[in-house]
Amino acid sequence: MENILELNGVTKRYGDFSLQVDLSLKRGYIMGFLGPNGAGKSTTIRLIMGLVRKDGGRIRLFGLDLDTHEREIKERIGFVFDQNYFYEELTAEEMKNTIRPFYSRWDESLFRKYAKQFDLPLNKPIKQLSKGMKTKFSLAVALSHDAELLIMDEPTSGLDPLIRSEILDILQEIIQDENKSVFFSTHITSDLDQIADFITILHQGRVLLNSTKDELMERYCIVKGSRDKLDRMQQAGLIGYKENRYGFEGLARDRKAVYQLFGDSVVIEKPTLEDLMLHTIRGGKETACIG
Repeated sequence: MENILELNGVTKRYGDFSLQVDLSLKRGYIMGFLGPNGAGKSTTIRLIMGLVRKDGGRIRLFGLDLDTHEREIKERIGFVFDQNYFYEELTAEEMKNTIRPFYSRWDESLFRKYAKQFDLPLNKPIKQLSKGMKTKFSLAVALSHDAELLIMDEPTSGLDPLIRSEILDILQEIIQDENKSVFFSTHITSDLDQIADFITILHQGRVLLNSTKDELMERYCIVKGSRDKLDRMQQAGLIGYKENRYGFEGLARDRKAVYQLFGDSVVIEKPTLEDLMLHTIRGGKETACIG
């Protein structure tokens, strides 16, 4: 299946900060894009959107080079952001009518379908909509011009669990035809635990991990054991750990090696994405709490 998004050797420098990214996303999948504040996530998104110009490398979407096909590419992308960029005084209906002329593939019947599905109050001013409703409105607009790639920047931040769950369900529905994909940047790792197919972790402008979620969950593991086993843990690719009065807990990159070294003398657990992100970014010994 073809890549819907490709960044090859893409670089961007701002003062002391430099970004260098390689990643790709195939059609029909959701990529979770993780990293702490300042990692370069927003810069990467702005580069993909053509809002800032790269210093080097190549960005391709739908097999087209962004430098030479920017207008055509933007017709096929939908954006959903954490912040509201709509005119607050306009109703949702009026705002939709303002946006519609920018897209040649706008489908009014599709917008009506999503407005009904999302229970959008189209006659209310944008300023009176809840944060969840504003996110749903953004999503309805993005889907109504037949966007093939949804780029989402913290779309569930600040939403209550019920609305978050509803939006995650919608995203999973979107990719069922295997033609659309979602690039989902967030700090809420539990959302990506539920829906992501691929995970990219960015730190200080560099990609630390880039793989399928299933592969990461199968290969990496959380290990809990007595402190006397720490020295030998290095053989299993210990990434980061913390100590307490009972022993240690850490992340290892080779589940099979851990089992071969220690068997049942340690506890081996499946990691969460939060475990992967925190240990990978921090590295080494995180905290000492020895009593």
